[in-house]
Amino acid sequence: MRLPQARLDQVLDRFHEVEARMGAATDGVEIVRLSKEHAELKPVADAVQGLARLRAEMADLEVMAADPEMAAMAQDELRDLTERLPQMERDVALLLAPRDADENASAVLEVRAGTGGDEAALFAGDLFRMYSRYASTRGWRIELDSATEGDAGGYKEIIATVTGDGVFGRLKFESGVHRVQRVPTTEAGGRIHTSAATVAVLPEVEDVEIEILEKDIRIDTFRASGSGGQHVNKTDSAVRITHLPTGIVATSSEKSQHVNRDKAMKNLRVRLYDMQRQAKDLARADSRKSQVGSGDRSERIRTYNFPQGRVTDHRIGLTLHSLPQILEGDLDPMLNALIAEDQAARLADLEAEFG
Repeated sequence: MRLPQARLDQVLDRFHEVEARMGAATDGVEIVRLSKEHAELKPVADAVQGLARLRAEMADLEVMAADPEMAAMAQDELRDLTERLPQMERDVALLLAPRDADENASAVLEVRAGTGGDEAALFAGDLFRMYSRYASTRGWRIELDSATEGDAGGYKEIIATVTGDGVFGRLKFESGVHRVQRVPTTEAGGRIHTSAATVAVLPEVEDVEIEILEKDIRIDTFRASGSGGQHVNKTDSAVRITHLPTGIVATSSEKSQHVNRDKAMKNLRVRLYDMQRQAKDLARADSRKSQVGSGDRSERIRTYNFPQGRVTDHRIGLTLHSLPQILEGDLDPMLNALIAEDQAARLADLEAEFG
């Protein structure tokens, strides 16, 4: 992709302008805003400057190649730079392509049992364990917000906050219906059953203002269900907040009612913000061929087939024969493929923009 020089110059001009204003700013709020923009622009500016240096070096080598005494050496170096140029241009294009504003945000992870009864709850537990192990490999922190256990194990519903750099950008394509095909432990005849669980990954954005009016919410307290023994909540400390205009419900079931109210309000804001995101995602999906990240959470996105040991992502037609490893948290091969598909779609959008 041949990137327009005017677009590259625009990036560098803005970067230098922000740097100059940072040196002169005295207002704390403006300094924070400029620092954030500078951090976002710096990798783009560095890549643009690197591309400019490579192109300038290629131009010098082309001149040298016309000299009979320097031709052989110049042509070897020019061949090497010519091979590097497309990848460097692609890297710059990706940095210039429209990107998710919440890419680096932490996230709220929700896993709910779907069709399949006890087996669906067990599968929901397997999925949550898979994401927990993956989070551990990346150094992310998981904090449980609420959980309702299944009668035979697993979870009917489990919600947790995953904190770390780039959590949402890595996990956002996990939202949707996950299907499992396996023989349940309770199945005496050895028949394969199909069950499902739904996953939702919502960005946790600290600086987004979502106005919630007191008249628009109903707060209920209830006794949280636990796993028995010392974990049983003996007071009505769990909190459920219902947002009446949208019907969105947020809960938290820690021991402290005060903590639960704060957590539930935070989760409600996350859900209201995510509702706005979904509307934008669906509108954008109408103009994009890629199905990745369409925002449709009722879509069946993946099947985990135990008898054949394979996992298939239906959006990109990828099948991996490494089900045990994936369930142990080895998600990068799948996630990398999904991210690559999204990057290709974003590059196509950028190419269409440049004509």
